[in-house]
Amino acid sequence: MIGDVHHSLGAALAAQGVAVTHADPAPLPGETGVEQEAPLPFAAGFDFLAVLGTLDTVNDLPGALVHLRRALAPDGLAMMSFTAAGSLPALRSVMLAADADRPAPRVHPQVDVRAGGQLLQRAGFADPVIDSRSLAVRYRSLDRLVQDLREQGLSNCLARTGAPLGKAALARAQEAFAEMADADGRVTETLEILTLSGWAKPLRAPKF
Repeated sequence: MIGDVHHSLGAALAAQGVAVTHADPAPLPGETGVEQEAPLPFAAGFDFLAVLGTLDTVNDLPGALVHLRRALAPDGLAMMSFTAAGSLPALRSVMLAADADRPAPRVHPQVDVRAGGQLLQRAGFADPVIDSRSLAVRYRSLDRLVQDLREQGLSNCLARTGAPLGKAALARAQEAFAEMADADGRVTETLEILTLSGWAKPLRAPKF
């Protein structure tokens, strides 16, 4: 179990008699890109691996998926869920307005559905399944949106980030946010959740 911060999924599985191992790799600062994570601290032999909300901030995502594939026992299943491309469109728009003619890197690169499937195949997973769903959340203020992202560990994790917003830029951001509000004074933000799953089985040749 990786990324189960509150151990809620692990507890549910343990209540059904499943032996659960929590092993979250410690983050290491990368020289470029987002913060990378250390190799998985466990050996092979797991029947099931659940990875929640961590793979989107790994520098070497193909390598991480290979580690996960090798950690599975034969016929084992891995399910990996994280925020994906298309997330936070409202915040992206607000930040562009804030940065004006000098846009700064505010959001790390994200994986889309097509890339997710290619990554699973590249890592050697059999019978890969890729699923995407949208989660819409409404906010009354930009401050509350940013606070919510920070509390979930979804804030900017790029190794080389843009400069903090000054007073003028922050004022532009808040004005842009207010202009996006609906009749109830709320702005709808969207998170795209990508879930990848694959099995540790011998790969079958495609049928034509």
